[in-house]
Amino acid sequence: MGEVKMLPYGIADFEDLRNKNRYCVDKTMYLPRLEMVGDFLFLIRPRRFGKSVFLSMLRDYYDMSRQDRFDELFKGLWIAEHPTELKGKFQVIYFDFSQASAGIGGLEERFHIYCSQKLIAFARQNAAYYDNDFIEKVGALYPNSSAQLRYICEEAKRKGIDLYLIIDEYDNFTNNVLNEQGQEVYHALTHATGFYRDVFKLYKANFSRILMMGVSPVTLDDLTSGFNISTNISTDPRFNMMLGFSEEEVRQMLQYYKDNGLLKNDLEAMIAEMKPWYDNYCFAKRSLGRDPKVFNCDMVVYYLRSYIDFGEAPEQMIDPNTRTDYTKMKKLIMLDGMGEEQRGMIQEIATKGKIEATLNLSFPAERIYDKQNFVSLLYYYGMLTMTGTYGDLLELSIPNNNVRMQYYEYLLEEYQRNENIDFIRLKTAYREMAFGGVWHPAMQLIADAYGKHSTVRTAIQGERNLQGFLTAYLSINAYYLTAPEIEMSHGYCDMFLMPDRVRYPQTAHSYILELKYLSANDSDDKAEAQWIEAVEQIRRYVMDGKVIQMCAGTQLHLIIMQFRTYELVRMEEVEK
Repeated sequence: MGEVKMLPYGIADFEDLRNKNRYCVDKTMYLPRLEMVGDFLFLIRPRRFGKSVFLSMLRDYYDMSRQDRFDELFKGLWIAEHPTELKGKFQVIYFDFSQASAGIGGLEERFHIYCSQKLIAFARQNAAYYDNDFIEKVGALYPNSSAQLRYICEEAKRKGIDLYLIIDEYDNFTNNVLNEQGQEVYHALTHATGFYRDVFKLYKANFSRILMMGVSPVTLDDLTSGFNISTNISTDPRFNMMLGFSEEEVRQMLQYYKDNGLLKNDLEAMIAEMKPWYDNYCFAKRSLGRDPKVFNCDMVVYYLRSYIDFGEAPEQMIDPNTRTDYTKMKKLIMLDGMGEEQRGMIQEIATKGKIEATLNLSFPAERIYDKQNFVSLLYYYGMLTMTGTYGDLLELSIPNNNVRMQYYEYLLEEYQRNENIDFIRLKTAYREMAFGGVWHPAMQLIADAYGKHSTVRTAIQGERNLQGFLTAYLSINAYYLTAPEIEMSHGYCDMFLMPDRVRYPQTAHSYILELKYLSANDSDDKAEAQWIEAVEQIRRYVMDGKVIQMCAGTQLHLIIMQFRTYELVRMEEVEK
């Protein structure tokens, strides 16, 4: 059977994946599709979807200097039996612009030093195809990477060699500039005679093929007149599943490790556990209802590693190493610079789980806070995904619990601006709620905290803010998955606390919460009528099949909380 392949955790290079005996999900069948769709391509995907390893696979396939290793690198993959005419027909220049911000010196200097080092490496690798002084002449132009690139392109043209440019994280350098240096410096780089704009003009004129990937469309729009990408395949259904894992690919991976004796668990149960946390991405409108949803591949590997190493799921379903992703995301959407409209949109999305919008394919940096652009940016960063249509609008939803927790964390940070949260006291109360059915202390703590935050709310936003506030506070408990606005029999319950009995089998209680909001001027008669309505609603929810299934083995509690503006006026458990 041979040596069992190791998990590809933390591997971003295709050659390493193949030479170090790592498990490889075959995506090579997309190469002919990329060739047919155009010569100059651009793709946006969220972080942790395998962009880097895919681009390095392209480099290894198309680079003529690596063709003597084709069998070594591609044996057993789809493309080995279906090679295209373009295999090994190019010399590939490969940039990763996430590396271009490192080092000392000014922005332009650091960028050129990085690119220059990559071009010198290119010259050394391909020296046999050029004149004897090729390396020397490229090196003599250091660190002016634009001059180096012009010389390389001229020599390649003279020799009849086609060049392929691959850029990973094409927007990383400018995103860092935008967030750390501000709009003015960013504008100077990407407009008029800015050096970054000039670099992209140079790319346009000198390559037979170009493929760029990133996480944001902002830079593309600002560079458009200097560098017209002919084909943006970010929402093309033919490439919807090119990055990330399908459920079948996840199942095949699990089966491989089970067949090799490293997994002894129920594979379908493992997939069912992963799906709410890592699945549900869709990147093309035409793929809705046609293609399977897509898993975040890095998270799948993180989860599987825990099962192989320890025989059980990870204690934290979200990989702690991805904390830097949330920090980068906050910087990229510039949360500190948001206005009330954008903050309200994030709160609405966190509470409802979705929003209707038009997806903009690109937009300039100075228009980033326009409503549709801002929602589009959340989509491109993986904070929303396509789930349906409503007329000519897209329904964009929070894809899974992994992302939902990022929204809740943002809301908690907002609430902590006014007052620190006593997390230890709250978590202790949640434990009593889960193990002993003592729910009142935890709910009272949250209600008291909500009242203290009344200075940052308005009566118009009260009901939405109330649900968002409770959802954010409840999200830090370890014993439940907090599901707001979940569809049940005859309506949507405000909050369903689904017990996580996989990690905490001693959880003996589950909860449905119904929230009611009164304005300051509402009468006592209206309050009573509202309460009666809430009792009828919450009792109907109990008959829903999802509730019966998810609460199996626990005692279900029905809790109604009624607020008048920011004050809790009534809170009771209702008999089923």
